[in-house]
Amino acid sequence: MHTRKRILVTGASGLLGSHLCGRLLADGHEVIGLDNFFTSSRSNIEHLLDDRRFELIRHDVTFPLYVEVDEIFNLACPASPVHYQHDQVQTIKTCVHGAINMLGLAKRLRARIFQASTSEVYGDPEIHPQTEDYWGHVNPIGERSCYDEGKRCAEALFFAYWRQNNLSIKVGRIFNTYGPRMHPNDGRVVSNFIMQALKNEPITIFGDGGQTRSFCYISDLIECMVRFMDTPADFTGPLNMGNPEEHSIKEIAELVLELTNSKSKLVFQPLPQDDPKQRRPDISQTMEKLGWSPRVPLREGLQKTIAYFAGSL
Repeated sequence: MHTRKRILVTGASGLLGSHLCGRLLADGHEVIGLDNFFTSSRSNIEHLLDDRRFELIRHDVTFPLYVEVDEIFNLACPASPVHYQHDQVQTIKTCVHGAINMLGLAKRLRARIFQASTSEVYGDPEIHPQTEDYWGHVNPIGERSCYDEGKRCAEALFFAYWRQNNLSIKVGRIFNTYGPRMHPNDGRVVSNFIMQALKNEPITIFGDGGQTRSFCYISDLIECMVRFMDTPADFTGPLNMGNPEEHSIKEIAELVLELTNSKSKLVFQPLPQDDPKQRRPDISQTMEKLGWSPRVPLREGLQKTIAYFAGSL
């Protein structure tokens, strides 16, 4: 039995946050969930509100917060290109000011803190698969830079606090994650394809569909996060977190069509600026340090996600 902790989760009503809050409560902890509901839905955590060990606070991480906790999971930030490009200045503020505020809180409390970084720190990578010691290939002034560089700066802040204040940090670079409670209009591959297929609308593929992604089901990702947080203090990361199984965008579209029995047709459009051609994590360090590897196959994960979206229509 774990020692009961009081844990703060920022971005609590998002895909990752809502599943993480549920997992932490199931493990017997007290959880404070924080969200400003800018891109996420309160409905994602409504099922937790009756639990007396769960407290929900409406708050923006770009402003300081004063609570008493043992651990912090900093997940707050729009994560899809549609959302993070909608207000690029706010995205940078959330990444940078949010990290500063949460690190300041962790420093005051001497609390361990996890940073939800991203595979986007690698940009459009020139090495494949991506290892944690790769510095990335990022356009610092492009349309995606508000998120890419915001997250890179947050990583720099975390390691500065670790070096300067001996703060206990964990930095996880999260690759594409999917599952129930994704936002239906977040513009990401899985949600886009499923929603278009369920409505028998044309399935939009940017480029020729040959670009690749790796997709990790939400329960696998949450298990990885929880295990990482419990590792010894001298293991800080950054650590790749995701599924190394690589699929082309066209392959995903065809699988969604099959699983939904959709009449949708594939439609090809120009590739957006700085869209990565390949994305796949090298998780050898994750497997070694955490004894973790993804367990949910893509077909099974997509079936569960399709069922969730179908129930919301």
